[in-house]
Amino acid sequence: MRILVVGGGGREHALVWKLAQSPRVQKLFAAPGNAGIAELATCVDIAAEDTEGLLALVRQEKIDLTVVGPEAPLVGGLVDAFQKARCAGLLGSGRIFGPTRRAAAIEGSKVFAKELMQKYGIPTARAAVFDNPAAARSYIKELGAPCVVKADGLAAGKGVIVADDMAAALDAVEIIMVRRAFGAAGQRVLIEERLEGEEASVLAFSDGERVLPFLPAQDHKRIFDGDRGPNTGGMGAYAPAPACTPEVLREVEERILLPTVRALKAEGAPYVGVLYAGLMLTADGPKVLEFNARFGDPETQPLMCLMAGDLLELIEAALDGELERVRPVWHPGAAVCVVMAAEGYPGPYRKGDPIVGLADVPPDVVVFHAGTARRDGELVTAGGRVLGVTARGADLAEAVARAYDAAGRIHFAGVHYRHDIGRKGLTRLAAAQEGEAC
Repeated sequence: MRILVVGGGGREHALVWKLAQSPRVQKLFAAPGNAGIAELATCVDIAAEDTEGLLALVRQEKIDLTVVGPEAPLVGGLVDAFQKARCAGLLGSGRIFGPTRRAAAIEGSKVFAKELMQKYGIPTARAAVFDNPAAARSYIKELGAPCVVKADGLAAGKGVIVADDMAAALDAVEIIMVRRAFGAAGQRVLIEERLEGEEASVLAFSDGERVLPFLPAQDHKRIFDGDRGPNTGGMGAYAPAPACTPEVLREVEERILLPTVRALKAEGAPYVGVLYAGLMLTADGPKVLEFNARFGDPETQPLMCLMAGDLLELIEAALDGELERVRPVWHPGAAVCVVMAAEGYPGPYRKGDPIVGLADVPPDVVVFHAGTARRDGELVTAGGRVLGVTARGADLAEAVARAYDAAGRIHFAGVHYRHDIGRKGLTRLAAAQEGEAC
């Protein structure tokens, strides 16, 4: 098969890396790709949101399957355009994996997602919606803090502000709705109660009727150790997350994932693709913080390293409406991804700095490229999140140690990364072992 992966970040590198292992893949393309992806696929300089350019590429290269990585083209209707072209006989047998525009609204609009959850009884935080800054401020003064202020639209994972006090909450309204730090995404905001517990990410394939959950993962959104500082696109992740036990995962499937897929179908938006549930594991059970309409980043990196089976087989089963015939196969142990970021990220960041030390990384540690490019034959930084150093281990402790050992061998000017990826999981495992010993 000839496969195109749309996107150019660490998630897409992980997808290309995994798809390249399938014996049925003849040739891989990426649009636009990055310097790391270029070692495995033919990178074409077409933006992920250039629908006409992507359609032309699929026709020209006779691509059999397109896999969409980022959220923006999904929310913008890329899948709808491909499906329309295929029905018109313009794409041959080429198919595309991802939800339609209406289904992807579950990520594209936090208001849509919240109203869907409220209508169908899917566990989530209480929230109110505002399109007027003065009304939002008045509600915050009435509600009190702590609370969470969210931009309605897409904001590259950065449009959520967790406010510990009233001043921070009011400032969040100013940042999102008045200063428009996230552009049009801030036309409306949700103001939510702050849920307490431990966060987890559960990704699942959906064929429109059924769901097939992956191993639970845990992302690290804040820029600094100890979950301090502003939100980012994700500074690291690990899987499996011990906080999300098999019992909790079953509850997530039965009370959140399946009801959401059924709700979208009832609303005339059947969901085919990867559904990502960002969860808070509260004392009252798992509750939804947000939904994403695609593979998570950086959760995909450790998950692809842990997946022992053929990713292509799972994608095709979802597209065929036959998820019941497949099951993901996982390597034992755990995997950890440490994101190495450019100086200044998540604000304005440096670009063009040479990256050295990749040759010193052990061969069984995978360095996924996120923001990299080639300049005069030299590998340089080209994004805020530059690399995702991903290691497997027999257990979480070994995976953490191996990922950080590898990250310490890589250097570029201004590099920074968190040093506590996986610490919550290690603490939980240690407490469980102590309890067993008692």
